[in-house]
Amino acid sequence: QVQLVESGGGLVQPGESLRLSCAASGSIGSIYGMAWYRQAPGKQRELVAQIPSHGTTNYADSVKGRFTISRDNAKNTVYLQMNSLKPEDTAVYYCSADLSLRSSIQAYRFWGQGTQVTVSS
Repeated sequence: QVQLVESGGGLVQPGESLRLSCAASGSIGSIYGMAWYRQAPGKQRELVAQIPSHGTTNYADSVKGRFTISRDNAKNTVYLQMNSLKPEDTAVYYCSADLSLRSSIQAYRFWGQGTQVTVSS
């Protein structure tokens, strides 16, 4: 099967930076779009940033200019560089990947287990 494993979360002070990573492994055929979502306590999960296999990236208005999404296709990994972090960025961050399994053309969305990011002084 397929696994998405996130890393890089933690506790930081306002204004500091973190870099999240998410590596996909398993019986992967092709990876199409990859993305980062977040869910704060008591709130719905929201899209933070997305990056297609080809084309332009997309960001939530609240993180534009502070966060950068990138991917390394050779490593099946997506990153989220988060700068100038604010307390309102505190949430569990989830990565997602739209991918097909080997010997299949059907694409499915897979999710990571989530990593906690806490921004507090």
